[in-house]
Amino acid sequence: MSTTVETASSAVIVAIDGPSGTGKSSTSKAVAAELGLSYLDTGAQYRAITWWMLNNGIDVTNAAEIATAAAKPVIVSGTDPAAPTITVDGEDASGPIRTQEVTSKVSAVSAVPEVRTIITELQRTIAAGAVGGIVVEGRDIGTTVLPDADLKIFLTASPEARAARRSGEVKGSDLAATREALIKRDAADSGRKTSPLAKADDAVEVDTTELTLQQVIECVVTLVEEKRAAA
Repeated sequence: MSTTVETASSAVIVAIDGPSGTGKSSTSKAVAAELGLSYLDTGAQYRAITWWMLNNGIDVTNAAEIATAAAKPVIVSGTDPAAPTITVDGEDASGPIRTQEVTSKVSAVSAVPEVRTIITELQRTIAAGAVGGIVVEGRDIGTTVLPDADLKIFLTASPEARAARRSGEVKGSDLAATREALIKRDAADSGRKTSPLAKADDAVEVDTTELTLQQVIECVVTLVEEKRAAA
């Protein structure tokens, strides 16, 4: 009997939101792996639909065209934190969705309400199916996708720290240009009418500016364990 109770209480749904460069993906994957939870990168899903649009000749500056095509691609996300996968119409998209072209267009595509409706439904289905619990990372998880998540965390960091991290990930990138691109992306994501990037009222804010990745992971693991213990 006690095993059942432990399993039930350990099946937490954790929402981790925040802008690019805060360590969101690295933290979410590591926390999920350490605690035996599933993992979902929702940003990859928006990148995947953007990549599909670009590949299929959809004008990504035309919201009506995007809306009409939004339901066509079949996006499947693997939730193993050690090896998360994403396919579009059966094709591995994990590499192609990280190109600069996709990065520069994803905000425009993800701002279209029809796209958000379809992807949000997909995300909710995946979270509901994660019987052992899941860490879901994105920009509107705690506010829109999973407002009833057991634990909501909002990661922040200064634009300078975020640009330095992002430049470190992309070889040969210009620090000032990276910072400018991040601020522009923040403005687009925070200013969109449908499900903007925002901190949920009941989210725990963690400023990662002065923290190492390991410190951020430890902080989030502690928050999840506290939530589990209180369940």
